Amino acid sequence: MITPILDFGIAIVLAISMVLMISRLFIGPTLYDRVLAVNSFGTKTVLFLAVFSLMVGRGDGLDIALLYALINFIATIAILKFFRYRSLDVALSQMALRRALDGEEDQ
Repeated sequence: MITPILDFGIAIVLAISMVLMISRLFIGPTLYDRVLAVNSFGTKTVLFLAVFSLMVGRGDGLDIALLYALINFIATIAILKFFRYRSLDVALSQMALRRALDGEEDQ
């Protein structure tokens, strides 16, 4: 009897935290704050999917949650790479050159 109530409470807390992440997305002063908010929202979505699949008694929801977690990770890396290099097809040699130039600027 207590497990469904606990699952429902966890789902409500996750939903509230997802709303807070969406608000952070809109008021974040920098790009990296917004990317962090989107990534955190994706993580909360994975947790929500896992809790919801346990609530309804279907284990295949966990597979969907894991797939969404992988997509969330790859999308975050792609967004950060795009805003750093202004392109998604940056060769490794260009990345090494960029790191070398950034290292010289820091000194």
